[in-house]
Formats: sequence, C-alpha cells, structure tokens
Amino acid sequence: MFLSIADLTGRYWEQEMIEGSCCCGNVQFALSAPPSMMGTCHCTRCRKLGANVMVFIRRDTLIWRRGRENVAVYQPEAPYKYPRCFCKTCGTSLGEILSTEESFPISAQVLDGDLEIRNRFHEFVAEKPSWYEICDSAEQFEGHPVTS
Repeated sequence: MFLSIADLTGRYWEQEMIEGSCCCGNVQFALSAPPSMMGTCHCTRCRKLGANVMVFIRRDTLIWRRGRENVAVYQPEAPYKYPRCFCKTCGTSLGEILSTEESFPISAQVLDGDLEIRNRFHEFVAEKPSWYEICDSAEQFEGHPVTS
C-alpha cells in the first residue's frame, strides 16, 4: 500500500507503507516512515518477553489498520519501567506499540517485510546467555548504552 504525501510546495509523491501484524492477524498496523534504527537487547526481561530485537519508530508514523483493542499491556514491577504490549489472542510481542512517547521501540519481528536497516547496537551483553553468539559488528554495551 502507498501513502500520498504533500511537501511544503504542494507537490505530491507516494511512499510505500511498511506493514506489520501479529501472528494471528488480529492486530495490524502500518508505518508511514521507516524505523530510525534497530537494536538488540540481551537483558533477561526482553529475552523472556520475546522482544529483544527492536526497531525504533515515531508515534506519528504509526497507522492502525485493525485490532488496537486486541493489544494488552504487561505493566512491569519496579525497578523496570517500560510496559510491554502483546496480542490478546496469539501472544505476539509488540514491544511498546501503545506508548504515548514521541519515539519508542516495537518488536522487529512484527514487521511483515524486509527493512533496509541493520542492527546498530547490542545492549546488556553482560546478561546474554553463553550459548548465544553475536555475529554482527554492531556496537556492544555491557548494560544500557546511556548508562554503560
């Protein structure tokens, strides 16, 4: 699907939408712009929630196709502060898709097509299990990139 966009001069052009969905299809959305970056979190919490490879999107690019009401939120206990969303039907992890922040991460696995971006960082590599080997040259942080 394409989105028609007008620039400041009134000219129009079309931009291909990036589609996304959960496993059962009850949650469907599109992005009107590509994610700003991709990263991988190796913390125990993100790994257990199934959302450790994430892409960062702007809230104003998210377009709901259907199923926003099928998104449930897991609210973590302190010291964790980031809620995680998932499909109520199939359990697909959706990252922070209901966030009210200007920019936030969603699970990269819910995007239906290939992205032209690659992983830029690995965070919390100190918590990475020994059986997992990092096979790219993205920057690595022992903890969070801002506090490491």
